[in-house]
Amino acid sequence: MTTGSYYEPVDEHRYKPTGHASGAWDPGEQHFSPLAGLIVHAIDRHVAARPGAGPAALSRISFDILGRLALDECEIRIGTVRPGRTIELVEAVAVIAGRPAVRARAWLLATGDTTAVAGGTADRLPPPGTLRPWPLTSVWPGGYIASLDVRPLAPPQPGRATAWVSTGLDLVAGQSVGSLASYIALVDTANGIAVRQPPTSWMFPNVDLTVHLHRRPEGRWTGLDTTVTFGPAGQGVTSTVLYDLAGPVGHAQQILTVRPLPAAAPD
Repeated sequence: MTTGSYYEPVDEHRYKPTGHASGAWDPGEQHFSPLAGLIVHAIDRHVAARPGAGPAALSRISFDILGRLALDECEIRIGTVRPGRTIELVEAVAVIAGRPAVRARAWLLATGDTTAVAGGTADRLPPPGTLRPWPLTSVWPGGYIASLDVRPLAPPQPGRATAWVSTGLDLVAGQSVGSLASYIALVDTANGIAVRQPPTSWMFPNVDLTVHLHRRPEGRWTGLDTTVTFGPAGQGVTSTVLYDLAGPVGHAQQILTVRPLPAAAPD
């Protein structure tokens, strides 16, 4: 799984997922992680194509998953909700099989030199080159999971793991993809590296993903310092501190719907 891509372009706004994008809960679905990266890639292209656009950094993006993500061609539609020269809100909708499947909103903030006051972040994680790979396929099926190189800092525990994640695949075949889109394409993996219960007995898919960034991530490794909490009434939260090789870059949150699989449900 070191060559190929998660998506192939059909035209300017439509993309076809490959088998590498297949999901962990259902191989007939797309895993949300590469789709999130594809949406950021489409936003990057939209912003770059605007005439006279000033410098802007995607500083927060929230994704709402509206339904089943069929392993089928998707169209990314983008519009501006709140225009501005220093602050802008952009919305992207991924349409699959004729219906909105994911709705994302991204805040773009003007950039400037604030190195004189930068601070408040944690230490770096140990680099992935010093860590042994962990086959996440021992926990999850699917083409996306099989495409990953996962390097945990220590053996994952129920609800707790810190790991580096990378892939040798391109996000979109034949297109130049920015570092942010490639990074975001791996963030949704967080919910799968620190499982509290076996996914063969319990379902705990996330219905959203929100990423806040204080710095643009760089490089091919996404660092995930993840904690998973299950509540007593069917909800859960996956919380992650995000890293690249230079240190922390932000945070991610995912809300989970927690329920037993039918075979494991009590009589």
